[in-house]
Amino acid sequence: MNSIKIGLAGNPNVGKTTLFNQLTGLRQHVGNWPGKTVEKAEGHLNFNDSRIDVIDLPGNYALSAHSIEEIVSRDFIVDENSDVIVNIIDATNIERNLYLTTQMMELGANLVIALNMNKFAKKKDYDIDTNMLSELLGVPVVEIEAIDNTGKEQLLEAVQNAAKNPIDSSKKLVYGTELTEHLNDLKDLIEKNKELSDVPSSWTAIKLLEDDDIIVEKVKTASNFIEIFNEVEKLKKHFKNVFGESSEEVVANYRYSYIDGLIKESVIKPEIEKQTITEKIDRVVTNRILGLPIFLVIMWIIFQITFTVGAPFQDLLDNGFVMLGDGILALIGESWFSSLLVDGIIGGVGGVLVFLPQIFLMFLMISILEDSGYLARAAFVMDRIMHKFVGLHGKAFIPMILGFGCGVPGIMATRTMEHERDRILTMMIIPFMSCTARLPVYVLFVAAFFTAFQGEVIFSLYLLGIAVAIIIAAILKNTAFKGITTPFVMELPSYKLPSLKGVLIHTWEKGYGFIRKAGTIILAASIVVWVLSSVPVGVDYGSQESVIGQLGTVVAPIFGPLGFGEWQPAVALIFGVVAKEVVVGTFSSLFGVAEEGSGIESAMHEIFTPLSAYAFLVFVLLYVPCFAALGTIKQETNSWRWPLAMVGVTTVTAYIVSFIVYQGGTLLGFG
Repeated sequence: MNSIKIGLAGNPNVGKTTLFNQLTGLRQHVGNWPGKTVEKAEGHLNFNDSRIDVIDLPGNYALSAHSIEEIVSRDFIVDENSDVIVNIIDATNIERNLYLTTQMMELGANLVIALNMNKFAKKKDYDIDTNMLSELLGVPVVEIEAIDNTGKEQLLEAVQNAAKNPIDSSKKLVYGTELTEHLNDLKDLIEKNKELSDVPSSWTAIKLLEDDDIIVEKVKTASNFIEIFNEVEKLKKHFKNVFGESSEEVVANYRYSYIDGLIKESVIKPEIEKQTITEKIDRVVTNRILGLPIFLVIMWIIFQITFTVGAPFQDLLDNGFVMLGDGILALIGESWFSSLLVDGIIGGVGGVLVFLPQIFLMFLMISILEDSGYLARAAFVMDRIMHKFVGLHGKAFIPMILGFGCGVPGIMATRTMEHERDRILTMMIIPFMSCTARLPVYVLFVAAFFTAFQGEVIFSLYLLGIAVAIIIAAILKNTAFKGITTPFVMELPSYKLPSLKGVLIHTWEKGYGFIRKAGTIILAASIVVWVLSSVPVGVDYGSQESVIGQLGTVVAPIFGPLGFGEWQPAVALIFGVVAKEVVVGTFSSLFGVAEEGSGIESAMHEIFTPLSAYAFLVFVLLYVPCFAALGTIKQETNSWRWPLAMVGVTTVTAYIVSFIVYQGGTLLGFG
């Protein structure tokens, strides 16, 4: 069986990841590109006599050196020895998508075009002649629908043929006499150097005209670099004199002229385009008045579904762990080993895993919103609020939305922001988002204290996190992060029915990460809690006389003004810095899961009132993010300054807001 290596390239929101999931299913894994923080998704499939390895490249609009994602994509095309690049194009936005295609053609990439979303294009009365488009581009063009298997076999056959018979896609690229003739003079100088021959000389010439920093540095190593740069400057002056524009603008105009020619020959559009379903829906969901209420209602519905549907399954898991603990005690009797298994491991890890139904349901709901195209609208709606009150544009809300799943990818997503100040400021507020690691803590407390209003209470915490993030961002923006924020254009993808396969894969990927954390970090923390709860020898397990009890007793008075000045909450918060789920694991280990009835909930009522329980949840929402998030900030900023600043900002914020909640509630008579 021969092996073929392909990369999936395209603009954001063209169905690239959907196609990747359709092709590879669960035969995939995610890591980072070597030396980069950009996520790398890889998978494989077998087709006919070939194993096809698939790499999902970052979504880009161009192959410049303006972002890490663009550099990663073009480095893959140049250096990774890929056999074929599959360029996914949205048939409803074919002109815009072809701009990236022209740049891959400049590299001479062995291309296969996958024309996606043809059903939507036909609804808009677009008539695309794929045979003519293929002939003009000089590469195969295959119609597909990424959400199902339409065109999948034809695409894979085209990939196999392209791997066997590579095509230099640059041959059909025509940029007009003026640019071509002058590029030839520059190409001749570049081709004198073997060290510059790893890519087409025409591409190097174009990148020099675009002032591409990476290529400029590379050309400086050439023996005749002075002669090359003199020619570049001469061409820049010539284009400025002739066209009145910079050389970068001239190159872009020639690309668009080439694309216009392609469209005129291969695409027929109606003189007056129909209003699409997406446009009709957006008139409502992105409305200045209705947009925000609709977003809030959708989030409220998600919480209601999550906790109403998930509760029975949670009870089953809870009963299962109780039975498991009872069974172990009956089998091996009371001993330190049975205590480790029941109180430590089952109490700690099992106490977290009982919330798997809600976790998976939450991931499922968010995946549906993301794949349908609505989450981009949520960021668009929040843009007005973010820009008006904070000075950050809505692009900052995209990492914040990711923070609802996990703070780590949310922090990493800030690298798409152009200005360093805005990027770091956004990092500083992402930990205020309610990540799913906090969800088990919320569920534990609402089940014990707010049975009739579970969805509403948790919904309030999510809203509070957003509100606090906006307030803190406004304060920081006017103090430590002063500066002008540039506006940006946000792309709103077409609405589409999410594919069942894609949604399930996204849900499993995120849910599996939670399970893996339970089997590693939470397991280790639970064992540490058990050990500290069992020593010195002879004390009652989990008592105030144990090491963990003594530690909590020292720290507890700090939290007295917040309503939870007992030692158990103090200990849970200390260990929760490792990972927020450990807060639940700590309570479960201390109070046990093998007791008759709702042992944990009964013990909670001895420590908390409903008001102090809510104040505790507010503190968990806002205080120090987990070690993984702090480590990611260190990695992204290459400094310990910002992680330490975040520890200070989040701790102070959590204390102040929790104090206001508890003391304010007490004054209002809720104590």
